[in-house]
Amino acid sequence: MQTFDVEFTSGGTLFAAGQVQDLVSDLDATDLIVVSHGWNNDLQEATDLYNELLGNVQRLLDLRANPQAPTTLRGLDGRTFAACRVYWPSKRFTDKDLIPGGGAASATVANDAALELVLDRLAEDPARLGDRVTSPARDQAVALAKALVPQLASDPDARAAYVDLLRSLVDADDSVDDDGAAAFFSADAEDLFDALDGPVSAPGAEAIGGGAGGRGADNGGAVGIRDRLDGAIAAARRLANLTTYLQMKSRAGTVGANGLASVIRRVRTEHPNIRVHLVGHSFGGRLVTAAAHALDDNTPQVTLSLLQAAFSHNGLSGDFGGGKAGAFREVLTDRRASGPILITHTKNDKAVGIAYPLASRIASQNAAALGDRNDPYGGMGRNGAQRTDEALGNETELAAVGHDYGFAPGKVYNLLADAFIADHGAVRGVQVAYAILSAASVG
Repeated sequence: MQTFDVEFTSGGTLFAAGQVQDLVSDLDATDLIVVSHGWNNDLQEATDLYNELLGNVQRLLDLRANPQAPTTLRGLDGRTFAACRVYWPSKRFTDKDLIPGGGAASATVANDAALELVLDRLAEDPARLGDRVTSPARDQAVALAKALVPQLASDPDARAAYVDLLRSLVDADDSVDDDGAAAFFSADAEDLFDALDGPVSAPGAEAIGGGAGGRGADNGGAVGIRDRLDGAIAAARRLANLTTYLQMKSRAGTVGANGLASVIRRVRTEHPNIRVHLVGHSFGGRLVTAAAHALDDNTPQVTLSLLQAAFSHNGLSGDFGGGKAGAFREVLTDRRASGPILITHTKNDKAVGIAYPLASRIASQNAAALGDRNDPYGGMGRNGAQRTDEALGNETELAAVGHDYGFAPGKVYNLLADAFIADHGAVRGVQVAYAILSAASVG
């Protein structure tokens, strides 16, 4: 399989223009898989994801010559695949790093450390993945926020200043508030702290290997978010987590719409008949969806595979309340991705579940704030596409190699992945690769 790398800066510009020239000049394939990593501050980790996932794609393609190969794979006979690996400066944001655990004493110490860690990451303003540089303005804002931490429990003015400093680190210009994040910018500081100073939880799926049994865990399961700490410092950490989420939300959208979409257009200009298969993990799911959204109406032969995507489960909705449509609704209505859209989702994914209970707390005053599919706000990687007429329920499952999915163009498939995806990053398996190729076979 031909492989090309394209790297973007945080503003969506190409880091090296020659990479795209190499892509359009040397590309010799009928199908191009364009794949984007998600939250990551390490180039090697992103590369490892690509190597394993694309390696599984290649191994499946190699089966086509076998008469016993699944019908889906034999249907791809005669087609050649290339890959474009997207690199962009995302940040780490995982449950392991950001939710303190252990007993009360150790959790308090871990909470303080986690708050300092996430504040340090908010200061980073890299031009490329792997850089750990900061800007003077961000450094100053974070230093001031850290200095306020000892006063947060007792001083309302300190809490107000802390919120203002976090807000200064995020671009507030987002025309569609399908995840409740606008409340972060508009709510009173005291209301934000009050909403987030209590324990946060979200339901989990049952143990991996239980197949469809995970659907029975909506009332709480063995695996889930259990952020049990309370108080002002816990609230401050959650606000910093939410700020990181908003930073990555904005950056992924910018890189997708301004950067990757332009690359796809150029590829299509030089290779008008090529099929394009957009694949995104985590915030890379938002990135490739933003790229699809920026394409022309009725763009043919484009599929979209969202692997534990870190954006709102309302993102493709025609009406998520009050007649408002999701940020990327036109991907469906204007057929900017005309092929099938696949969305893996599981409550085993704690990381995607972090931000959405917080959004519910501050946007809807939802005391439960579970971030599940019944919540006004939740994540694609936890729930699949919600309030979306084209989505064919939540009962389709990510399946083993050989399964006949029966995918159709213009439809959205929420693939319950409890049996095969154990956590946010576990999207490299052969079952995921097979689902991507199943979409490609009809896209």
